[in-house]
Amino acid sequence: MALFETRPITVSIARAAAEVYAFAQPPEAFPKWTAGLGADLTRDGDRWIAHGPDGDVHVRFSPDNPYGVLDHWVTLPDGSELSIPLRVVANGDGAEVTLTLFRAPGMDDAAFARDQGLVAKDLATLKALMEA
Repeated sequence: MALFETRPITVSIARAAAEVYAFAQPPEAFPKWTAGLGADLTRDGDRWIAHGPDGDVHVRFSPDNPYGVLDHWVTLPDGSELSIPLRVVANGDGAEVTLTLFRAPGMDDAAFARDQGLVAKDLATLKALMEA
């Protein structure tokens, strides 16, 4: 059994978890706080297309749910799919948002560190939008 190296990346947000989830959940909202999906996200049936500098990627999102699950799956131009687990959970009157970053096979240390920094920046953007 092969396991991927992971990094949970978390931000605390001083807003109710239900409010954070409601803001972040619609696929149309992701470009407001995630640089990785770019500013141009268009619907294509039950999936979405993000137009990025390395080509189009296809994205599937978890359906609306009462559990704070914002998982999504990104299919890269080469056909490989990345699973991106993302959760919003209550923390007192606020929320914790955690993305579990998987290290892709063959990814070097520098690329993994860069991806961690990009995710942290996206979560900081979400925090800033929610706490404004």
